[in-house]
Amino acid sequence: MTPLSPSEPSIVLETTASLEARKICFKINRIKLPIGIEKSFGVIQHPGAALAVPITKEGLIIVLRQYRFAVSRRILEFPAGTLEAKENPLDSMKRELAEESGYKASKWDFLGEMSPCPGYSDEIIHMFLARDLSKLEVKPPGDEDEDIEILHLTKDELNKYISNGEELLDGKSITAWHRACQYLKL
Repeated sequence: MTPLSPSEPSIVLETTASLEARKICFKINRIKLPIGIEKSFGVIQHPGAALAVPITKEGLIIVLRQYRFAVSRRILEFPAGTLEAKENPLDSMKRELAEESGYKASKWDFLGEMSPCPGYSDEIIHMFLARDLSKLEVKPPGDEDEDIEILHLTKDELNKYISNGEELLDGKSITAWHRACQYLKL
């Protein structure tokens, strides 16, 4: 995998407003950009997240149909979650995979990172491929507000959902699926 381009941090001159909600923080900062321009920008500070493309031994892809309040509907997405304080992304993903799907994986591959909304958020999502899945005897409890249906899709079914627009999918899942297909040479 090619290394990412180097970071070019802006200089925060002043924070004029701040609001914390759950695991994120919204700030309005006066910033000096690397090109020298000073301006106020709103940014969502996010602790980061992890996502997995889980594939069973039979080649089925585990996809969640999950209710998301921000868009007032159920969408298709891969298991994912926000990193806890000082949590390693892979450890986070192992926990989230168990809580959201009821599976564990014995083989993990790193698929890289992605920035879902760089125009207003510093969130980085660490993507993994989870293989050789085993169904857990007891699914650990997840977040109380999660409303999840677990789907087992073939590669062709998932590609159809992505291409035909019959189901809403989030960008992080489409990006992770693309990376998984490249990795697996599908």
